[in-house]
Amino acid sequence: MATIEEQIKEIEDEIFNTQKNKATEHHIGKLKAKVAKLKAQMELNRVKATGGGKGFYIKKAGDATVALVGFPSVGKSSLLNVLTKSRSEVAEYAFTTLDVIPGIMEYEGAKIQILDMPGIIRGASRGKGRGKEVIAAARNSDIILLMGDVFNFRIDVLERELYDAGIRLNCKAPDVHFTPSERGGLLVRSTVLIKKMTEEQIIDIVRTYGLISGTIVLREDVEPDRLVDFLAGNRVYIPSITVINKYDQTYEGVERNISRYVGGEHMKISVTQNIGIEWIRRTIYEKLGFMRIYLKPHGGPADMEDPLVILKGSSVRAVCEHLHRDFVELFRFALVWGPSAKYPGQVVGINHTLMDEDIVTVVIRKIS
Repeated sequence: MATIEEQIKEIEDEIFNTQKNKATEHHIGKLKAKVAKLKAQMELNRVKATGGGKGFYIKKAGDATVALVGFPSVGKSSLLNVLTKSRSEVAEYAFTTLDVIPGIMEYEGAKIQILDMPGIIRGASRGKGRGKEVIAAARNSDIILLMGDVFNFRIDVLERELYDAGIRLNCKAPDVHFTPSERGGLLVRSTVLIKKMTEEQIIDIVRTYGLISGTIVLREDVEPDRLVDFLAGNRVYIPSITVINKYDQTYEGVERNISRYVGGEHMKISVTQNIGIEWIRRTIYEKLGFMRIYLKPHGGPADMEDPLVILKGSSVRAVCEHLHRDFVELFRFALVWGPSAKYPGQVVGINHTLMDEDIVTVVIRKIS
């Protein structure tokens, strides 16, 4: 019997050799679903056999985390040093960084953790060059900064390795829901007009994951890859920024070559010449999306001069975690004034979602 790796290769070869058109997209969708399921099983078997293996332990710090993902020797360590005043080793040979080096960038009141990751190469998603450990660390970040230079600019390779490892850049999770039932088969319901797949195609792909009875609700015009992502259940959706370093060393035709492999916008920088560094700081800050929360002691005036900076969409829980590690456990209630409050001084629980410029009082239990 063929191994899982052999089954995956056989199916991927079939996908590669199948002409892509309207008539074959149903078949290709089912094949992709099978590959995703087999890869998940292969990873589960690997973890069971190795106990998870040795990975990178990164202690979370600051208000958000940015992972520097790029090829060896494109200037990630130098960029970390400039942004955070860290001392990540810099040298003119590949794989200088053999572990994850963290640093803190302070900007507009926010403390942002920057992770200098070992360089990844083609095949990283399959484990080459400690690729699995690097990508696993990147999965837990709030932003991924993709980095190349004018001599090594195949950003499309980085994007493909991340994609194959279940990281989806600059997009939202599929708006798809599944409710299982004990009988009745599979039913498809939608709140939008579905043009990219037929009901039969949707049901066939869902059945590939062993789901035979329940209701699939689609709130977007889903395509096969997006449906597979939902069914796989292990995808992460992370915004990204692309930078190309060493633009002080440009050569004839560099722009034309880079444009072939770098999709979307990218920033031209030179770490050694301090070109584009302020743009990176500002872009990271804006893309993360922070908000200002003003703290008010119980019975006292609010501190409107020194706000707490946290990610947009955060709850009162995030405020408690910033104030003291015991505040979550000791939390009683909070009082909120501002955009998220229905009325001034509203009493809310720890999961209340805050908005920019809210004023918050946290009330905790007294320790006897």
